[in-house]
Amino acid sequence: MGIAVNSYGRWNCGLLSNSCSHGMDSQLGMRHTRMTVVMSLSEAVDGKSRWRVLEQVDKELSSGNERAALSLIKDLQGKPGGLKCFGTARQIPQRLYSLDELKLNGIETTSLLSPVDTTLGAVERSLQVAALLGGIAAWNVFEWSPQQLLIFSVGFLFFWTLDAVSLGGGVSGLLLDTIGHTFSQKYHNRVIQHEAGHFLTAYLLGLLPKGYTLTSLDAFKKEGSLNVQAGTAFVDFEFDEEVKSGKLSSKMLNRFSCIALAGVVTEYLLFGYAEGGLADISKLDMLLKSLGFTQKKADSQVRWAVLNTVLMLRRHEDARAKLAVAMSEGRSVGACIDIIEDTIDSDDI
Repeated sequence: MGIAVNSYGRWNCGLLSNSCSHGMDSQLGMRHTRMTVVMSLSEAVDGKSRWRVLEQVDKELSSGNERAALSLIKDLQGKPGGLKCFGTARQIPQRLYSLDELKLNGIETTSLLSPVDTTLGAVERSLQVAALLGGIAAWNVFEWSPQQLLIFSVGFLFFWTLDAVSLGGGVSGLLLDTIGHTFSQKYHNRVIQHEAGHFLTAYLLGLLPKGYTLTSLDAFKKEGSLNVQAGTAFVDFEFDEEVKSGKLSSKMLNRFSCIALAGVVTEYLLFGYAEGGLADISKLDMLLKSLGFTQKKADSQVRWAVLNTVLMLRRHEDARAKLAVAMSEGRSVGACIDIIEDTIDSDDI
């Protein structure tokens, strides 16, 4: 299972593979990558700007060399002039937290864990009304017969059903999201903040983001698939390897839980409720069920993750806000990391 977060986030796992048929060229390429890593790390240790290293991270990610990119990041952890924030999030003790304890921290779980996308819901209803009025107008203008109107209606419903069944609602989702971003600044900003929450939380917990998209149209252009929504992708082969082995560590589960909830938590902190992220919550719920968690144990895991993520994002609100601006400008992963590192003070981690 590759981590996958949709609405608005997605987590995808991409394993770095080297084909033996590449022969000596492949070996030379790997040596060249390793030499680049060592040279970049040496510059960072010498106190020079980490920016050249982060540029190399961007190059490795764009080339699909996720292991090399992660190696660069890990080599810089805690080094002078390196990265002080990656994987260093301050977290609360893990225990059973009651709903009252969450309320004492200003958290109403009903507003946070039951997102309803009213914006896209309104857009969808408006499109349905527009289609109905368009059909009536066409009937009058072109003097359609009842049979022609019936054929038009059946054709429209057939297309809508075909999209829902065969394409997973990809066409309608792309249309609704595009309209939402075009005509609703609130929706556009909410998606950006949502993804910034995923990005920042993942980075602080030690999971490297490898890319992001903020609209379904951008995701379609990048991935070439209608079933890929806007979201943030991560270098998550370590998680994938644990899942395949059948042994998911508590550390990895805690990381997954907090990152999955980071988007809805961000929306809740900014707006008092969450609209996006229903699929995030569903995937976390599915994971806990697959692990054989009882309802009580699952509730305990979710409550801890909610409180831990809320406190983390409150503590680093300034970094999240600056990161959201950078993501709205389409900055690279390396540039976003640089902003996080510049914004967060050493005393706050």
